Amino acid sequence: MNALSGVRVVEISGQFTPVGGRLLAELGAEVVVVEPPAGSSHRSRPPFAHNNIGPDTSLRWWSDNVGKRSVTVDLDTAEGVSALERLIASADIVISGAGPVGDARRPPLIWVAVTPFGLGSVRADQPVTDLTMLAGGGPVWNCGYDDHSLPPVRGAGEQSANIAGLYCAIGALVALAHRDQTGHGQLVDVSVNAACNVSCEQTTYQWLVNNETCVRQTGRHAYFTRSQPTQVRCADGAYATTGVLPRKPPEFANLLNWLADLGLTDELPEAVFLEMAASRDEPVDIAMIGADDETTAILMAARDATTLIASRMPANEYFRESQRRGFPAGAVLSPDEAFEDEHIAARGFHVPVHHAELGETFRYPGTPYLFTANPAGGPVRPPLLGEHNALLDELADDSA
Repeated sequence: MNALSGVRVVEISGQFTPVGGRLLAELGAEVVVVEPPAGSSHRSRPPFAHNNIGPDTSLRWWSDNVGKRSVTVDLDTAEGVSALERLIASADIVISGAGPVGDARRPPLIWVAVTPFGLGSVRADQPVTDLTMLAGGGPVWNCGYDDHSLPPVRGAGEQSANIAGLYCAIGALVALAHRDQTGHGQLVDVSVNAACNVSCEQTTYQWLVNNETCVRQTGRHAYFTRSQPTQVRCADGAYATTGVLPRKPPEFANLLNWLADLGLTDELPEAVFLEMAASRDEPVDIAMIGADDETTAILMAARDATTLIASRMPANEYFRESQRRGFPAGAVLSPDEAFEDEHIAARGFHVPVHHAELGETFRYPGTPYLFTANPAGGPVRPPLLGEHNALLDELADDSA
């Protein structure tokens, strides 16, 4: 049995609703997405499978709507409004890009509104895009390079929608747990702007508490002081990140041994500081970097050592050897490379999903978590437009 078996979610398709609905579907809920007769606007978004433009071939639609059911409702008609009200009356959770309508006053119902600025905001009527959400909410400020003559970078993949979807699912699950204890549903008001803002790591916090401005750093956490670069171009031209510095004496000893095994000790005069750290009785306190000369020299030597090692090895080999020796590091992969990585495949992340309407099977990413007591189901083909309209007829018959 899946975690949310027996829970019906009605998702009234909107700009930021799909990801939350998908997450609940992955947990076993029956998610019914409500679309206008012409289809959700998400169905018209490129890219399309084999460049075949149509309402059932958008890869964005596929990505965000696996495991759902689709019904079409014309809300410009009294019949359509009545059909939506019957559907809401059958639901445990409603996800919408607006506030409650219809039978939302039913005490057990949970209504999750996912809107750009929250319900009742004076900015409610402003048009928004993924770029404006990420820029206004703050994540764009965190993303970019050490060279600040370059503009900041917007993360790809509709990150504002992903962030909003996560908070939508979290809010729905918390409200569901509350209902299990009290029998009462509630209104969950998710502001995409606020969700993006609290996903900015320390940036907002440092400004509010310390009046400090965090600065963008290449592949590193934004912070109000500079940290050492961690990205290294490896022997094969690919990049790796050298990760977290060693802290404990045995870790410095391991780093010295790695240099020696590669015959690189003589190329790093600063190795003497690694020897000092390896002979200590206590770990190095990274908080003292910049304040204590010995600590600063040791940690800079450690970064120089990992940088030198990475530059002499192919990126993937450096990653594997780092793991073997107990150092957290990683090769920098493109999305395609990450998806095809053998570790990802071994975890069962590649799931074949058959599209009978296209006569073809496609590989989908599976769920990113593994449960033992409540295993998540694998991806189920996203619904065709209006594929489950018979559900509306069933509800009409039940109410007759």
